[in-house]
Amino acid sequence: MIKKLDKFECIYLLSRNYIGHLAYVYNNSPYVIPITYYYDNIANTIIGYSGKGHKVKALRINNSVSLEIAEIDSVSNWKSILVQGTYREFEGGTAKINLHKFSEGVKEVIKNKEGKDLKYISEFSSKIYKEGPPIVFKIDIEELSGRERKY
Repeated sequence: MIKKLDKFECIYLLSRNYIGHLAYVYNNSPYVIPITYYYDNIANTIIGYSGKGHKVKALRINNSVSLEIAEIDSVSNWKSILVQGTYREFEGGTAKINLHKFSEGVKEVIKNKEGKDLKYISEFSSKIYKEGPPIVFKIDIEELSGRERKY
């Protein structure tokens, strides 16, 4: 049986994970890519970072995004949520503060979920920025929905 998740169940799933699939549109073509994210429950927003590339170029043109997060045990036992929102970039000192919040938040989720006590962002992210500092961004959540199947 498939059931609709309520808002609290959706937020719980969002907050206990750190990898999702980001969907966006560029040149009238849809793209879906995996990203590492952190859910900031105080601001009710999603924080991420990236280098200058296809994704950032596309999101600067069309900032509407979706983010899917799933926990799948089997074909008959899964949960999935869909976040719809707006991409916005942080700048200057605000970017640094939010990159730190992202790093500390993801490390805490990994510690709680996987029992690993990580010290550095490089332990869960292999991004290297030769072209300057990373682009730190947020996704303002506009809609949140989810489904669950337990058999």
